[in-house]
Amino acid sequence: MPPLKIMPKKKHLSAGRVPLILFLCQMIGALDVPLDPKLLDDLVQPPTITQQSPKDYIVDPRENIVIQCEAKGKPPPSFSWTRNGTHFDIDKDPLVTMKPGSGTLVINIITEGKAETYEGVYQCTARNERGAAVSNNIVVRPSRSPLWTKERLEPITLRNGQSLVLPCRPPIGLPPAIIFWMDNSFQRLPQSERVSQGLNGDLYFSNVLPEDTREDYICYARFNHTQTIQQKQPISLKVISVDELNDTIAANLSDTEFYGAKPSKERPPTFLTPEGNESLKEELRGNVLSLECIAEGLPTPIIYWIKEDGTLPVNRTFYRNFKKTLQITQVTEADSGNYQCIAKNPLGAVHHTIAVTVKAAPYWIAAPQNLVLSPGENGTLICRANGNPKPRIAWLTNGVPIEIAPEDPSRKIDGDTIIFSNVQERLSAVYQCNASNEYGYLLANAFVNVLAEPPRILTSANILYQVIANRPAFLDCAFFGSPLPTIEWFKGTKGSALHEDIYVLHDNGTLEIPVAQKDSTGTYTCVARNKLGMAKNEVHLEIKDPTKIIKQPEHAVVQRGSKVSFECKVKHDHTLIPTIVWLKDHGELPNEERFSVDKDHLVVTDVSDDDGGTYTCAANTTLDRVSASAVLRVVAPTPTPAPIYDVPNPPFDLELTNQLDKSVQLTWTPGDDNNSPITKFIIEYEDAMHEAGVWHHQAEVSGTQTTAQLKLSPYVNYSFRVMAENNIGRSVPSEASEQYLTKAAEPDQNPTAVEGLGTEPDNLVITWKPLNGFESNGPGLQYKVSWRQKDGDDEWTSVVVANVSKYIVSGTPTFVPYLIKVQALNDVGFAPEPAVVMGHSGEDLPMVAPGNVRVNVVNSTLAEVHWDPVPLKSVRGHLQGYRIYYWKVQSSSKRNRRHIEKKILTFQGSKTHGMLPGLQPYSHYFLNVRVVNGKGEGPASSDRGFHTPEGVPSAPSSLKIVNPTLDSLTLEWDPPSHPNGVLTEYTLKYQPINSTHELGPLVDLKIPANKTRWTLKNLNFSTRYKFYFYAQTSVGSGSQITEEAITTVDEGKMAMASRQVDIATQGWFIGLMCAVALLILILLIVCFVRRNKGGKYPVKEKEDAHADPEIQPMKEDDGTFGEYRSFESDAEDHKPLKKGSRTPSDRTVKKEDSDDSLVDYGEGVNGQFNEDGSFIGQYSVPSGSEHSESPETTELCSEETVVPTAVDTGYCGREAKVPHQKDKAGKPGN
Repeated sequence: MPPLKIMPKKKHLSAGRVPLILFLCQMIGALDVPLDPKLLDDLVQPPTITQQSPKDYIVDPRENIVIQCEAKGKPPPSFSWTRNGTHFDIDKDPLVTMKPGSGTLVINIITEGKAETYEGVYQCTARNERGAAVSNNIVVRPSRSPLWTKERLEPITLRNGQSLVLPCRPPIGLPPAIIFWMDNSFQRLPQSERVSQGLNGDLYFSNVLPEDTREDYICYARFNHTQTIQQKQPISLKVISVDELNDTIAANLSDTEFYGAKPSKERPPTFLTPEGNESLKEELRGNVLSLECIAEGLPTPIIYWIKEDGTLPVNRTFYRNFKKTLQITQVTEADSGNYQCIAKNPLGAVHHTIAVTVKAAPYWIAAPQNLVLSPGENGTLICRANGNPKPRIAWLTNGVPIEIAPEDPSRKIDGDTIIFSNVQERLSAVYQCNASNEYGYLLANAFVNVLAEPPRILTSANILYQVIANRPAFLDCAFFGSPLPTIEWFKGTKGSALHEDIYVLHDNGTLEIPVAQKDSTGTYTCVARNKLGMAKNEVHLEIKDPTKIIKQPEHAVVQRGSKVSFECKVKHDHTLIPTIVWLKDHGELPNEERFSVDKDHLVVTDVSDDDGGTYTCAANTTLDRVSASAVLRVVAPTPTPAPIYDVPNPPFDLELTNQLDKSVQLTWTPGDDNNSPITKFIIEYEDAMHEAGVWHHQAEVSGTQTTAQLKLSPYVNYSFRVMAENNIGRSVPSEASEQYLTKAAEPDQNPTAVEGLGTEPDNLVITWKPLNGFESNGPGLQYKVSWRQKDGDDEWTSVVVANVSKYIVSGTPTFVPYLIKVQALNDVGFAPEPAVVMGHSGEDLPMVAPGNVRVNVVNSTLAEVHWDPVPLKSVRGHLQGYRIYYWKVQSSSKRNRRHIEKKILTFQGSKTHGMLPGLQPYSHYFLNVRVVNGKGEGPASSDRGFHTPEGVPSAPSSLKIVNPTLDSLTLEWDPPSHPNGVLTEYTLKYQPINSTHELGPLVDLKIPANKTRWTLKNLNFSTRYKFYFYAQTSVGSGSQITEEAITTVDEGKMAMASRQVDIATQGWFIGLMCAVALLILILLIVCFVRRNKGGKYPVKEKEDAHADPEIQPMKEDDGTFGEYRSFESDAEDHKPLKKGSRTPSDRTVKKEDSDDSLVDYGEGVNGQFNEDGSFIGQYSVPSGSEHSESPETTELCSEETVVPTAVDTGYCGREAKVPHQKDKAGKPGN
């Protein structure tokens, strides 16, 4: 039979390369007969030691000694012991018993006997018909905790600064004692860089200080095995300062040879331990290497460590005892070398080198493993160990050295290997391998069990495994058989092969799915085969959604006394029930009412400083656990800042579920609302197939929803995103969801905007708005275009086109109605029957001109035109309206012809009349009318002429005043640019303006129409005049033009006026005016005082008797103010108007058409502004004046008394009020 191959521990098989016949073989050396009760009923196995006491077994002499030895096997093994190499007959010693069904010894020394009696080396043997297994040599020793030997300790006296070593020298116990220094009060003595305990237990002082003085330095030894503590006699230490020492010397001068003590000098370091410059250290592999250097000196030295021929291992190096001890854990041979400690203070440094050698007790490289073979098979036992020095390998069989054991032709020993060939069932045995050197030994049992067994699957049938998605799944298939079975895995109840990802096959039959997915769910079958038979087993796998914390608690900073809330929302598989646990600093929450937990929140009220820390939300299910933490920091209360409001954070964790052909459910998690509640969510979609990168609106839902059922269109590769909106605004979009491609279907709509319009008289152009890729519902989008004449009996004509949006039908009659329809179709089918629309073939120009054109002139600028409509058939298209062309061809005033550009007016629809506005008066026009369709205009009607009557002229083109003199002004003008008839005359009106900007009487002058220049004479010198000038036709007056001019100045009168004005600048005049003003002020004060005292004076009486007309109430009839009168007779109010005056009886004048009229000049007392923005004031004349004519004056005087002036015109005086009162008899008063 060929030798068995050792199979690899794992195989990675790609299911895509081979079908799942997954061969799985265990390592032969690792096969063990399982202790399955069903299997053990009929399966034999050599003994195997399962439990034993340690090799170096130290027992408590106050308790019974228990030496363990447990083993398994079939049949159950029997046990025997040796002590110090000879058989230990337990039946002869009444204190020794063996536990039933076990090899464990119990030695009863509590009632009688001593532990020391049973010291020795013990070894246990477990034996059955298949072989014998042996335990280690167990060295049993009782623990010892001896007392200190009594000794007399002298008090120690030192000078300040000296070094000191207090010896401990504890008694030798078993195991060694733990040493520490304390005082009488059992308080540990403080240690530092200056004072520390060495590894040997001594207490080292680098230098002493007065505070080190005490009488109770006590060394304690604790023996843990016996739970006892022994103590040394107290040591007394006194540290004397220099001053105290000098006082002592002076008091005992005759008894000392010292004449004065000096303080200890500072000194460089020297080592207290170890001694010398070099030392050796040996340690065993795997132990902790401890190196120590303690130095004395003043000041206290500091210790440094280096490795001379390398670096200190980073993760295994530790410093103890203020860096005086260097420790390296798990030492290996590579840690051997020279280590140097350096003691340094400001006065110098000292070095010590420790040569470290690492030895090794034996340790396994490959321990022998149990070997199960079927008859006729081959195998090997390998026993490989290492150590320093290299260990010796010795083989035993059933506890007997193999050299003296019975011969076995099937085995061959080759150093650390035993080779078996063609084994037989009777050759089953237990082999022991002993590897030893001077530092220890290793002993291992390995059986060779020769069995012939068909495969057995030990894993229970129909086990349900539940695994979280994206995690590894392990499906067990524990098996046994001899020869070693091969393992095959199948997926599916019908034995279908696996064709998924990579699977990992373990030696023990387990199938590992490294990353389990939803589609990994199913039934798996494990099949075990060998030459003696076959066995199989089914297991089931379910994949669950992972538990997620979709809303993690957030870090918080809160004020003391306030409330804080942590939110923790968990999403989990619907078949798993999570348990939410809140922790504080990885422990339970305080059991206080201030801490409350509901479904998703932890609320802490009345927060205190102790509440600060890390709060963790842990969600646990039966399959997984997730957690999230947040830190709470508590601060002192501060003024509450205004909350920061912002748009929401975007939603996240979008998920698509319930995926159907035309709908899907979208779920998301809202982001933070940033202190403004979310009012709604906006859902958008992207069609990656047709419009990648373009997002369209899909739906909106309320701000309380986190799911939406979305309607979908066929043949669209959807992905979705969500935006949140609050009163502040809209969030940025979320991350896009996964894509979802819907199935293709026939179109569910037809093209829109279907039209039929001809571009030529003999065609029909059918156009439509094509469907976009989103609306196509599937591949192969086309259009079926159909048409027929509306009024004919023809069948539908159809064509199928693609990638166009119009189709041209040629050879059609001119302007004939057609019925048209356009239907969409794709590779799946047709859209619903489309709607029928009406269109027309192409238009041609109209053939007939409108007839019976008539013109009615309404006025000089407006005419009305009438015409008869043309027959509709002659239009040959859509009637858009009628168009009138009209033009001016003759000026009636000048009687000459000149060409004028034609003007056009279009009247929509079927109108048969229209108005022509904006005509020129006194002009001759021609017009014609044409019909218009979509193609253009038809022929024109015959021209029809008409004449407009005269109108009023425009304003003269210009007006200039030239050659001003003392009493004359010359006017020059240009005629109106548009006389609009025959000019009959010009009208010139003018009036003076005085120094207070008031207008004088208006003069009206008629000038013949043929004049363009006129001189006005007998004017006042140095006077401003305002002129109003306009032309007239027989119809009326035209617009006026205005101008102002000033006559020149008389020099003589100018000088006299200057001299009169100079009086006001004389000093005597100014002084007189000041005196008058002062007198008036005094009188006013006296009157004010008298009035306050309630007295009356004659003026008051007069006022009572004669009411001031200035304060008369308004008349009730017309609401106007009471009228003030002048010194002149009232009769002057009734003088007739001057001849030629145009002032009406209501004291107003007609507003002229001139833009420069006086309408804007002041009325009443309200000041107005000139055309250039300057203030004009009030132009008015006295009541009753014969020169009262003013074109713009409506109220001549208001609230002011009229006084006479030196000028004939007069004016309403301001603030010069002279009472003009009447007495009770109606006569003028004084």
